[in-house]
Amino acid sequence: MKPAAKQAVDRDWARQNTPPPDSPSSGGAAAPADGLTQRRRLSDFLLAEGLITSEQFSLLMAEQKRTNEKLPVLVVRLGLMTEDQMVDAQARHYRIPFVVFPEGGIAPEILRMVPAGIALKHEVIPIGRSAGALTLAMIDPTNLSAVDDVAFRTGMRVFPVIARPSVIRQALEQFYETQKTRLASALSEAEAENVETTVEANPLDLRASADQAPVVRLVNMILLEAVTRGASDVHLEPSERFFQVRFRVDGILQDVTAPAKRLEAAVVSRIKIMSNLDIAERRLPQDGRMKFRDGTREVDFRVSIIPALYGESVVLRMLDKSALKLDLTQLGFDAWSLEQFQKAIHCTHGMILVTGPTGSGKTTTLYSALQTVNTPEIHLLTLEDPVEYNIPRVNQVQVNEEIGFGFAGALRSFLRHDPDVILVGEIRDLETAQIANRAALTGHLVLSTLHTNDAPSTIARLVDMGVPPFLLSSALRLIVAQRLARKICEECRESYEADESELIANGLAPQGRGTLTLYRGRGCQTCSFTGLKGRMALYELLPVTREIRDQINTGATTAEIKKVGRDLGMRTLREAGLAKVLEGVTTVEEVLRVTAE
Repeated sequence: MKPAAKQAVDRDWARQNTPPPDSPSSGGAAAPADGLTQRRRLSDFLLAEGLITSEQFSLLMAEQKRTNEKLPVLVVRLGLMTEDQMVDAQARHYRIPFVVFPEGGIAPEILRMVPAGIALKHEVIPIGRSAGALTLAMIDPTNLSAVDDVAFRTGMRVFPVIARPSVIRQALEQFYETQKTRLASALSEAEAENVETTVEANPLDLRASADQAPVVRLVNMILLEAVTRGASDVHLEPSERFFQVRFRVDGILQDVTAPAKRLEAAVVSRIKIMSNLDIAERRLPQDGRMKFRDGTREVDFRVSIIPALYGESVVLRMLDKSALKLDLTQLGFDAWSLEQFQKAIHCTHGMILVTGPTGSGKTTTLYSALQTVNTPEIHLLTLEDPVEYNIPRVNQVQVNEEIGFGFAGALRSFLRHDPDVILVGEIRDLETAQIANRAALTGHLVLSTLHTNDAPSTIARLVDMGVPPFLLSSALRLIVAQRLARKICEECRESYEADESELIANGLAPQGRGTLTLYRGRGCQTCSFTGLKGRMALYELLPVTREIRDQINTGATTAEIKKVGRDLGMRTLREAGLAKVLEGVTTVEEVLRVTAE
């Protein structure tokens, strides 16, 4: 069939299978029909229609509670209904069409409207379009986030239809080349080319090899795979015989691929070119920044290159603005901690410190605090190394140690710039600590970070730096310690029974509940078979009250300050993590991993 004729068939098919354009819609994505808003559950519909018996209904409810599987999957797995019968029942219940795919296949231009990452993530596939509307075949028509994602990416109204799961999965394999396959294909293509450049090559040869199409495609596929997997960092690590690529996903490094050693110089040079760095400099560290576009989304990467024993080691930190949450209520604070934090950031003066290791989410917490107080009446200044995300109506300054523009000197200049709120990226030395302390005592709200293990030990760290206790107690208003813990994958989450004594042994306060229902992930394709997907923050908040100030002034130990803090309501990081375990958000093993005591 000629392309023009095929497109005409697709348009005719879409008109026949797409609901009218005036169907109810919300926010650009068409509402998936009245059935999705019905109060009657699908299980009740199956029972009322006589598709299952009362005994089967009870069996389904008990099994679903035990396994946490979705009802349609469970019904088919238990043999109570065939796949066709289940899909037909869903179509009638949700009042959306049950479709088969067009005989002539789906036009490539329609498939390209939905990126492979979105299609594979939600198990959806576009099958037709007409008059600004896109028909989307779905396995789960209740997945409104899938509809919203596709509507956002395409800018079109989305009308969901339902098809057999086996048909959709087969179509996804047929029409969408998975990212892993594309990366492997790019690697094979690059290795097949005659790219033999070594690190000793002259700059012209390096640039020529870096600009070769296979090398460009390989680097693009590595970056695209990192974006698709939700990696926070990309590591390109040289060794004597190999060139390893690893991604940090949810805080854990994962091996991805190992290009041939002879591609190393070309790949590193390509990244240098994209970051506007000197490709001829291989003896000194270099830092830069580059942009990468994934469809309609633009992702920034912070680039760090250092000379290692067997070549140059490259780390790319992903700065995805679309993934940045600046809403305090979504960060994971419990009610008491959120109240204390909001109370502190709305004060006119004082110092708030967020502590934790690198990669624990401190920047996100501080940016969220800035966004909360960011009003036209407030003048906000930030001093960062480097500036990671741009925040509207905030004057963000980047330090430059090479020209003598460090934290202490820049902060001294800030005090003459009439700020109301100052964010200092990190307190690294006594001079910066003293100036920040002085600013907090003279009518400014100062937010900063420090590397300590918990909230109470922050005080000992600052005193050890040389800050006088009487000045510290007057300036400090709140100390926050935090860690990032991985969450249980929603797709393969299952419950199990555990004895309360197991948690008590790990720091849980006895509650007399005996047997507890906890959750874990079985492992699936969505979470790369780890059972964990995504991360959340665990917080330990120490409000600096009159009692804490007295402890600081009298030179109390960290243990004594911690005891007073707990009496005032502070929960340790371990206790905050175990509370999330009881809520079914994460696992005991994950909490023990990130809150070692």
